[in-house]
Amino acid sequence: MEGGRKQRTVLVALHWQSTQAQQLVNWGCNCLQLPDCALNSRPVYVRGKIRSLSPLFYLVLLVRKPKTMLLFAGLCGQQEGLFAEVETLVSHWTLYLNLGGFFVGLFSVTLFGPWSDRVGRRPALVLPAVGMALQAAVYLLVMYQQLHVAYFLLGRVLSGLLGDYNLILAASFAYVADISDRSSRTFRVAVLEACLGVAGMLASVAGGQWLRAQGYINPFWMVLAVSLAAALYAALCLPESVRPRQPAKLFTLRHYVSVYQLFAAPGRHRAQLQLALYSLAFFLIVTIHFGTRGIFVLYELGSPLCWGPDLIGYGSAASYLAYLSSLGGLRALQLCLGDAWVAELALLSNILGLVVISLATTTALMFTGYGILFLSMAATPVIRAKLSKLVDEKEQGALFASVACVEGLCSLMATGVFNSLYPASLHFMRGFPFLFGAIILLIPAVIIG
Repeated sequence: MEGGRKQRTVLVALHWQSTQAQQLVNWGCNCLQLPDCALNSRPVYVRGKIRSLSPLFYLVLLVRKPKTMLLFAGLCGQQEGLFAEVETLVSHWTLYLNLGGFFVGLFSVTLFGPWSDRVGRRPALVLPAVGMALQAAVYLLVMYQQLHVAYFLLGRVLSGLLGDYNLILAASFAYVADISDRSSRTFRVAVLEACLGVAGMLASVAGGQWLRAQGYINPFWMVLAVSLAAALYAALCLPESVRPRQPAKLFTLRHYVSVYQLFAAPGRHRAQLQLALYSLAFFLIVTIHFGTRGIFVLYELGSPLCWGPDLIGYGSAASYLAYLSSLGGLRALQLCLGDAWVAELALLSNILGLVVISLATTTALMFTGYGILFLSMAATPVIRAKLSKLVDEKEQGALFASVACVEGLCSLMATGVFNSLYPASLHFMRGFPFLFGAIILLIPAVIIG
């Protein structure tokens, strides 16, 4: 599954024989309508942000320069212009896919989310799983038939029309809100977020090994199979949480109005102000999380750290372990503190960890920063639970649909800001983006406090 819709930073070591590299390169050039090209048969260390269900990473020659997170060895001088052209095309098509999925999903999530408040959560979980299966099927067809990369947009739009990963998030958190009481909701939401972290860690480890062993196509068969299995599980095995269910039209503006009324209905000014402030805090926290995670590998590979593949892997594991340590820390702190104080301590952990990482010049100091981040993921479940408690039980789908849209916007914003800020700050402070993130996190700390 798209356990991540979120962008993950990994390091994968690949060794290709000349014939294998030639086939991939020729196919990528054909897809992009470029002339034939070749690579020398040398070990290639590829670093980058791998989005689930985004085979552009594998498909288009895996050719992006270090500043854009890929490093290729053995490029001859005559090919530099061609690779620059490929890099530009990859960037453009990745942008088209991300924007296409976001804007189509923006309308579908805010349609299906409020609809699920009446007809039940199961349809809102089945539809996006089917959509992701269709997306995987389209991607496989494109790869097997060597079609132009523009056809990937078709798969992305199909998934977006059925809600995409954001609808799964919205329906899952709404489901948890349905079956939990107010006192236990924060921890239950935290458990769900921890599942996302564990899934991301497993996908990173297994995906990298699988890619090395069998190439880039077979993992997408797994994506297809898991998406179909998830759809069947949600349809046949998952108990419905909305009772009583009511028939409701799907294609009506009333669903969009219900999302709007969360923030603008008369007579709820205090609750609406809190909704807006907590949404702002959530937006800033998640944007900083996505943005800093997206440049960890670049930072670790550069001087003075100069990490190799093993240390990169340990660092990635340490960052994902923060989901589990945050879950345990939240549970322990809830025994003696309120949720707001837990969130403040989580933000303090995040701020201090980012400051230490921004100043890290040794491996020990870098891992110290990772260690300080042990509670950093406890703030977002607290905010989700607080948002959930501010609305009626029959508005949970509409609420979490709006939160999912905010989270999708966070991903776009983080990519644009931090991927531009990192190279711009190299000449005066390599760790400045982390320091910048720590400063921004003071705003949600004030809001929650």
